[in-house]
Amino acid sequence: MVVAFGEIMLGSWTRINGAGMTCPDYPLCHGQFIPSMGGGTVWEWTHRVTAALLSLLVLSVIAFAWRARGASPLVLPTAGTIAALFVLQVILGAATVHLANSPASVVWHWGTAMALVASLACMAVFATSPTARERQSFGGGIVFVSLLVTAAIAFVTMCIGAYVSSSGAGLACRDIPGCAGHVVVYTPGQFVQMLHRLIAAGTLAGSVCSFALVWARSTGTALRAAVTAGTCLVFLQVLLGLMNVALRLPIDLREAHAANAALVFITFVGAAALAAPLRASNWVIR
Repeated sequence: MVVAFGEIMLGSWTRINGAGMTCPDYPLCHGQFIPSMGGGTVWEWTHRVTAALLSLLVLSVIAFAWRARGASPLVLPTAGTIAALFVLQVILGAATVHLANSPASVVWHWGTAMALVASLACMAVFATSPTARERQSFGGGIVFVSLLVTAAIAFVTMCIGAYVSSSGAGLACRDIPGCAGHVVVYTPGQFVQMLHRLIAAGTLAGSVCSFALVWARSTGTALRAAVTAGTCLVFLQVLLGLMNVALRLPIDLREAHAANAALVFITFVGAAALAAPLRASNWVIR
């Protein structure tokens, strides 16, 4: 999971530095396995080499999942999801090159990558001893649903953010909370920027609601820690977003914003996996 997260951040860094098309062909780079590393090519080439390493690690995770399939009925389905998402991600990686990093291709590539990391996070939870998990009370189905909804909203926020960044709409709205002094927007860039802000507000609301639920109910220490960390990351994400607009999108802050968004999503997915009821009788919202 750590390598997968690093691979995603390397890809993000490559794109925001304008190096996403320094290797205009795929899977080679300028027709070579080891091309000249000038002009930012080193970032794109390293991104592809790391992806090859990640493929070996994904295979090892699937093999481990087969051996640990008795830990949870969710282990094997999660392993299948990981395999399918990784294959799809490789295909989308090639597609982004052929489509010259079009906004739509970037969103699909980013979203699939985040779904892959989320699946790896779930595997880490599901493959642990069920006995250890059963010793914790997870506060009923309402906690699980709240965490799942928050993770889903965070995912949508990220994908819209990827579109905002890749389409050049990051500064379409330079005012906060409005846009160009208005609430009603007119251009496509302004619309997608304001939509990103609106959905981000939903992520903030979901995280606060989840935080209140896990602390109000009888939940385990690990779950409370995960949700608390996730909520803190959401507030940090809001701050990073404001700073990006105020400072006019410096590259380091853009990367920090992308990385923190990914951490928010992964944290709430992991928390939802922790809160997932182990028995059918526990799937009750109460």
